[in-house]
Amino acid sequence: MEKLQGASLVILCLQVFWVSCQQKVEQSPLSLQVQEGENTAFNCSYSDSGSQGLQWFKQDFGKGFISLFSITSEEKEKGRLKSTINRKERLSTLYITASQPGDSGTYFCGVK
Repeated sequence: MEKLQGASLVILCLQVFWVSCQQKVEQSPLSLQVQEGENTAFNCSYSDSGSQGLQWFKQDFGKGFISLFSITSEEKEKGRLKSTINRKERLSTLYITASQPGDSGTYFCGVK
């Protein structure tokens, strides 16, 4: 039996997430398609400089939310995932190293 070779594609989508205090949160890119093994990053900017921090979530297709990071200062790392925050610039970035098919899903950020 011949083994199939080639890279699987991982589809990662981002959507805008609004918090109840009417703070504006914007994510980029809005959608992304990468090959397995590639590194990727998502940005999240927010409008209120008085926020307590930021949280990243992942939602697998047809399932509930999974909390990835709650970040209030500098950076956090968990396996192949890393999140940084620059409170002065009101920007957080979620990095995924060596993307895998299990990384497919929808990613959200929310401000605390």
